[in-house]
Amino acid sequence: MARVRAERQPAATGMTLVVMVGLGVAFLLFMALLNVAKSGNLLNESNLLYAALIFYSGAATLYLGFGVTGTPSYIRFASLATWAGLLANTGAVAHRWYEAGHPPFASIYEMLLSFVWTLAVLTLIAEKKYGVKVIGTVTMPVAIVGVVLMQLLRTDVHPLVPALQSTWLHVHVTLAMLAYAACALSFALAMMFLIQDRMTTETFLAATSLFSMATYLGILTRFEKWGGLSVVAWNPQEKSEVFIAKGVRLLVVIPELGWLMMVVLAAVAAPLVLYLLWRKSNNEGLLDMANRAVFVNILLQSLALVFFLLRARDGRYGSLDAEGLFPTSLAASPFILAGLVGGIFVSLLYLLLLWRRTDLERMLPSADELDRITYRTIAIAFPLLTLMIAAGAYWANRTWGSYWSWDPKETWAAITWLVYAGYLHMRITRGWRGRRAAYFAILGFAVVMFTFFGVTYLLPGLHAYA
Repeated sequence: MARVRAERQPAATGMTLVVMVGLGVAFLLFMALLNVAKSGNLLNESNLLYAALIFYSGAATLYLGFGVTGTPSYIRFASLATWAGLLANTGAVAHRWYEAGHPPFASIYEMLLSFVWTLAVLTLIAEKKYGVKVIGTVTMPVAIVGVVLMQLLRTDVHPLVPALQSTWLHVHVTLAMLAYAACALSFALAMMFLIQDRMTTETFLAATSLFSMATYLGILTRFEKWGGLSVVAWNPQEKSEVFIAKGVRLLVVIPELGWLMMVVLAAVAAPLVLYLLWRKSNNEGLLDMANRAVFVNILLQSLALVFFLLRARDGRYGSLDAEGLFPTSLAASPFILAGLVGGIFVSLLYLLLLWRRTDLERMLPSADELDRITYRTIAIAFPLLTLMIAAGAYWANRTWGSYWSWDPKETWAAITWLVYAGYLHMRITRGWRGRRAAYFAILGFAVVMFTFFGVTYLLPGLHAYA
């Protein structure tokens, strides 16, 4: 009898989070429905994206819930939530296409909209066709960050600039979104491979700390004297960044925020320091301290996120480059916000691995199968990247009279192509398999993310609108 009760308990517990997530989703959707009931405009793009965000967040919560409890039923309900988010995402894409009169490819907002949609589709394909049931633990957080960023970017429909008034826009950007989503999927698969290939949890701890350190070091490039943090000024009337010269943004300084980011940087570096000390002394107590330090830095990262949201949203601050006070907005600092959210997600994913590695390994295909799926995904992504570059070059020649202008976006697209070409070359000619191939896939996605986001905001050029 006691044995029966012990066997039934996990099933009862397994429904708890499902019910809680379901109630949370229903409550948020009901509140949204009340807010739009008066306007009578229910199925607009903003509402559909909000619904997609709710469902994707529910899916991510259930994936993480599986990591905490090891309950397999969470994966099934997470998949259903992903399907619901995809349907809402599809409605938003269709609405944008109808309103704009062209496919949603003309701005960074529209590209993100298409990218998140494609990523959700590929996530479900990987789950159903290849049996990688926990792929959403990596891809859903990426989708959430994408939808959050969309809430901050300009969403107004405006006429296409002359350079974009071409059928080749649809060809070029469609290929880009398909390729980038496939690269994102290959990254998630490579991470799953490393888990199945028995890479030590301690190595993942060090990698998590390194990623978070890189994130905060990037944010602290805006550190100013007296502990402030520089962010871009915002023009609320035009809903655009403020420029003091062509390609030069006006920066304002938020006091004390830089010091807080320095404290968080020290906190996220602590697990790496303790890991290195453990490697030197083999003292297991240092590893326990390192794992506890992850809890602490998640709390501090959350605090930094809250303070940034409070200070950067609709504030007015002084500038080192001009006199007076200038407004700020979260829309002017999407990369800082994405970095803060991404750091928290990565740390949470490490805790999932720490707590439920055995369950994750049981849910995943074998390491060899994951290695083959990663290869197949990149074998799809690489031709798409090649065709994207070729279509862009042909389009550029028709528009500007030159196939290649060494524009920053072009240059980094070529670097992305070379990284994945290197992966395929080493795999086919040198027989690279396993971890070396996985590292290549991870590096390739990092370059993709910089090409997609970093170049757009940091390196002005002919692709400034993209």
